[in-house]
Amino acid sequence: MAKRASKTTSRRPLSNQRRTRNSFAEVLSLANRRAHEQANRRSGRRVLKSVRAAIDATAADDSVGSLEWSQRLMRWLVATVLLPLCWVTTWTLLSRFSHATLEQGFWQSPEFWYFATGAMVMVGWFWSGLLQSFFLYVYVLGHEMTHAVFVVIFRGKVTDFHVSTEGGYITTNKTNLIIALSPYFVPFWSVIIAVLYGLLRLSATPGPGWDLGFYAVMGVTWTFHMVWTLWMIPRDQPDLKENGTFLSLVVIYLANLLVLVALLCVAEEAPGRNTREFAMEWLRHAATWGDLIWRSTVEAISKLRAAGKF
Repeated sequence: MAKRASKTTSRRPLSNQRRTRNSFAEVLSLANRRAHEQANRRSGRRVLKSVRAAIDATAADDSVGSLEWSQRLMRWLVATVLLPLCWVTTWTLLSRFSHATLEQGFWQSPEFWYFATGAMVMVGWFWSGLLQSFFLYVYVLGHEMTHAVFVVIFRGKVTDFHVSTEGGYITTNKTNLIIALSPYFVPFWSVIIAVLYGLLRLSATPGPGWDLGFYAVMGVTWTFHMVWTLWMIPRDQPDLKENGTFLSLVVIYLANLLVLVALLCVAEEAPGRNTREFAMEWLRHAATWGDLIWRSTVEAISKLRAAGKF
């Protein structure tokens, strides 16, 4: 059964149209509008043209807001269950990073500073708007390629693929939560760089300078992913509405946390040992917070019963 989906960015206020030169934000907004118009025009020629707001063909004329209350409730329940996992993972990440920073001197390592330099370079470019058309195309390409890769992973088919500075889309016969949200938590270009560098190390023996350069490039590409993700999320994305905005935001946050944890573990001297230590500390924090919440709940119920209100 075919699904509907499309590429999005942001919207532009009408008052900004009077400017003689568009800002970077306005270029993104215009790209979003043109992408939607282009997808809509194509959908008239092909029975089921689709973007990530994938809606079943049998309900193609229904909006996301018409979902049954039970489906909405289920999505809110799932998101609520995931919130404690987000909290424990965040707490553990901050605890581990502060420990590595203060006691192990992680912030003094060359790897950290090369990664941080690459990150700062990308942040500076993003706010300056230099080469905006080129980087806009690169972002759209990575966004749609990520969707396409996950469609293939879930054994779907991509029958059409389009990328331009005006937006992009894919046509597919399969969609789900992971396919819809994958571009928001998978740093596509970081993965490509990591794979290429891994192949290089298998075929050659690069010097220490290559490792530091790798960290710098990873800082650039990972920050590229993050700044664009943060920029796009507030701008009415169909990808988020497909499975409920609240659930989508929780999944995106948790998934990005896990990606960051993986990067930090790999960046240290013993990735396997650090990963095990992180997992054990996560379990300890989960037990601590779980016990605290349980005791607080029992105490609150006891007080309510004593006051005759429960």
